[in-house]
Amino acid sequence: MKKEDIKVFIADDHDIIRQGLKRIISFEEEISVIGEAENGEKALELLEGLKPDVVILDCNMPLKNGIEVLQSVKQKDAAIKVIMLTVENDRKTIHNAIDIGADGYMLKDSAGTEIIHAVKMVYRGEKYIDKSLISLLFMDIKDKSKKNDSVLDELSRREIQVLMEISRGLSNKEIADQLCLSEKTVKNYATNVFKKLNVYDRVQATIAALQNDIEDYYKERYEEE
Repeated sequence: MKKEDIKVFIADDHDIIRQGLKRIISFEEEISVIGEAENGEKALELLEGLKPDVVILDCNMPLKNGIEVLQSVKQKDAAIKVIMLTVENDRKTIHNAIDIGADGYMLKDSAGTEIIHAVKMVYRGEKYIDKSLISLLFMDIKDKSKKNDSVLDELSRREIQVLMEISRGLSNKEIADQLCLSEKTVKNYATNVFKKLNVYDRVQATIAALQNDIEDYYKERYEEE
């Protein structure tokens, strides 16, 4: 492991998933696995002596579940980034993880193809949301709430475009490429959006965007001009 590697810790009670993630990461020169655990108690015990940059954490583990581990990790060192691994029908756990402040959310069946992208995003300080989970959040919001008064009127056209791409799960770099902007400019737009919406990260911004039907809002407001 080189000094500048992104240090990753994996906690999952299924050995096949841990080994699969380790194998995927082994092909990436910039990322190294520094430890693993098969249950929540062992994860917390090992994390006392390790200083990972990113923890990949299964939501459902024996002894202590992923939510309990997430809460403990964030209380002790908020700088450690945590990516939650979950299954699509575990909606309550996903919402609990959002409330506590996890940095990434991934479905187990997509972890193999997206894990490197997710690790790099959260390490840079961005939030990562599996695109399938964005759809799940959208369905939950539609099920639980009536259409709110739109807060999108506070945003400029470009800010709405940036927020729309955030809600689709794109990173700042991907948004910059999509909108032909610099990555720094996208970060500035995102910061302004968060302030205007009174949210602190991409997950909350995505929820606000979905609550206010951002896709339809943009079409009605701008595409019909």
